[in-house]
Amino acid sequence: MLLLVALVASLAIGSRPVPPTGVWAALTGGDVPAADEAAVVGLRLPRTVLGLLVGAALAMAGAVVQALTRNPLADPGILGVTAGSGFAVAMAIAVLGVTSPSGYVWFALGGALVATVVVWVVGGAGRGRVDVAQLLLGGMALTAVLSGIVSAIRLSDPEEFSALLVWESGSFQSRGWDVITPVAPFVIVGLAGTLLLGRSLNAVALGDDVAGALGTSVAATRVGSVVAIAVLAGGATALAGPIAFVGLMVPHAARWVTGPDQRWVLALSAVLGPVLVLVADILARVVMWPGEVPVGIVTAFLGAPVLIVLVRHRRMVGL
Repeated sequence: MLLLVALVASLAIGSRPVPPTGVWAALTGGDVPAADEAAVVGLRLPRTVLGLLVGAALAMAGAVVQALTRNPLADPGILGVTAGSGFAVAMAIAVLGVTSPSGYVWFALGGALVATVVVWVVGGAGRGRVDVAQLLLGGMALTAVLSGIVSAIRLSDPEEFSALLVWESGSFQSRGWDVITPVAPFVIVGLAGTLLLGRSLNAVALGDDVAGALGTSVAATRVGSVVAIAVLAGGATALAGPIAFVGLMVPHAARWVTGPDQRWVLALSAVLGPVLVLVADILARVVMWPGEVPVGIVTAFLGAPVLIVLVRHRRMVGL
């Protein structure tokens, strides 16, 4: 019900308000003013689909990375996925002169996947096993290095690299079907595949020895989890840029409702994530009307108090 309300509100609210009946008429080809149809179908429908994909992807990626690392304050960016996307986009803008979202979406997705492979190698994949602590350390080190390089590129010529600054803020502006269509299949497949990890993550949470005794392959579960995080977080970052706190907040909200069963946590995260992102997008449109605030700034503003609560109340963050 929350998701349905958020979907209708996302299509109806903006600089030109459209009543729900007008939204329905615009979507079904009914009799509606041309301006209302352009606002709903041409502008808000792509943003709503974008909010669905980004919210579900980031929330599920956050749930997986928290279960994999057994760290309740972990988010998808901890494995260097976001930094890899940012570095690839910076290179596309600085070296190739790409300035449109549809132009650098593939660079963002490819950078996320390459960063994941690098962190995976650092985590011990070449030695036949993967250590979660080494994965985290490798991700943090890679994030620090790549973020420093991107900052240096941006500061070298702020005017020329203004597109990079807009992308880093996490924005839905100028994201149409030309951006959504190429990446959506990756995200949808990632969402479906991640739902299959729930039972294995439940077993791994009991410890590697117990999981093995229950017939769960710990190595396969970790490989699948890292791939899921890369595809989901990389796809979401490629679509909208880095958006903070979604992958951190939503899994906690899901666990408060469902308990620690990862099957339910993943499923509910896929619903609550879009709710949060769509609400943030609605606020981004109206809070500084007629201008617009990037969605990433709104989610950070909403997420900071939640993070403080999570840190101060340990009982709320147990996995």
